[in-house]
Amino acid sequence: MTIYQTFGNVDIKTARSFLNQLIDVLQEDISGSTSRRKYQHFVTGGVGPGVTSSLFQTVYDQDFTLQTANPIFDITVGLAPTLSGGVLQTYKLSQDASGKLLFPSSSLMAREKGEIYRQFAQTLLGDGDLQFKVPLISESGITQTTVDAAMFIAFKRLFARDQIKRETFAMRFYQSASHVSKLFGTSIDMPPTLQTEGQTNLYTTSLSGSTIFTDIGSSDQKFVTYGGQYGTIVDSGNTSRRVGLMFYDAGIAVLDLQQITSASQFVSGTIDAMTTNGTLLLGGDYTETANKAKFIPDFVLSASLDNIVDHLCSTRFQSGSLTAITFQNVTTINSTLIYCRAPSDQFNYSSNPTFVDDNQRIVVIDQGEEGTQDTFTYVTTIGLYNAGSELLAVAKLSRPVEKSPERDLTFRVRLDF
Repeated sequence: MTIYQTFGNVDIKTARSFLNQLIDVLQEDISGSTSRRKYQHFVTGGVGPGVTSSLFQTVYDQDFTLQTANPIFDITVGLAPTLSGGVLQTYKLSQDASGKLLFPSSSLMAREKGEIYRQFAQTLLGDGDLQFKVPLISESGITQTTVDAAMFIAFKRLFARDQIKRETFAMRFYQSASHVSKLFGTSIDMPPTLQTEGQTNLYTTSLSGSTIFTDIGSSDQKFVTYGGQYGTIVDSGNTSRRVGLMFYDAGIAVLDLQQITSASQFVSGTIDAMTTNGTLLLGGDYTETANKAKFIPDFVLSASLDNIVDHLCSTRFQSGSLTAITFQNVTTINSTLIYCRAPSDQFNYSSNPTFVDDNQRIVVIDQGEEGTQDTFTYVTTIGLYNAGSELLAVAKLSRPVEKSPERDLTFRVRLDF
């Protein structure tokens, strides 16, 4: 026969626990062309063959064409669209009646970069017209820095889980790109010249000058904004130098490109452009931008998002087996603990029909002792029912547990969600 026991308030408890997982992203995962997926949503028309570019790229833990590949994070770049004195407001040609900013053809994807910044500001700050500031809340004696050019790293739910754990985030990043030190120019009219010291090649992997950026110290003061909890990302070698924000609940890092790169560094390299051949040599010898083009504003304004993200991923994270980004995530486990109590005088009978013989007498071990020998059972399963006697859940014991009139047992059933 089936025996039921009614639960009281004292029998049901709730609890919360947290599970942490260490995430390690290698340099080669970020820099590799096969582990970075491009989507190419943006296509221009007009002059030349046009430019095709993604609005963001996704970094995978292996070749993204494989079925076993997992997306780790999305990476993109945005420019503050409403910041007075910012890149977009400074280099715009005009603004139409609807408020749309107009740019010269040399400023590729300028509006898209502004809209990306606006999208993240809307998600994390609650207003697309606001700017990210580091630190986000002005603390006594600390000057806020407005983020004009931002690199956004949005970690996937599979890896960020419920949130990123405070003071576990670290990123190895090369602030300076590789210097160009070879001779340029072979024209008869123009002899070879040496590039200005400090000029860099956009597509040559950085070899030195790495810096560790981390959110150390974020537990000292905890702040919450529209996008949830956040902390400040700092230079591990100089924690007073603040370079970005980490939004823990959203799993998004916002990094100030002015702070994490040598923004005034001269750069050179071929980028996509609205020209007859579809490319432009930015900062190259014998061009109007020779020894003039800087990472900010020239490169971030003139290059497509794919050009910028390719540069950041392939050169600033380097290509190797070292850890590029690491953090611990947090998985919140909500539990309901149900204490199933079996008093000594209950649950000593089995619902199995073989528990009694044809005469409905209990089958005992010692023959002839049916009237005197105590009954006992082995508990193997616990069922949870609602008030209508409908089975809702089943808990299986790892091994049978003896239950007799001499034993008062309590089983704890845990439901995690």
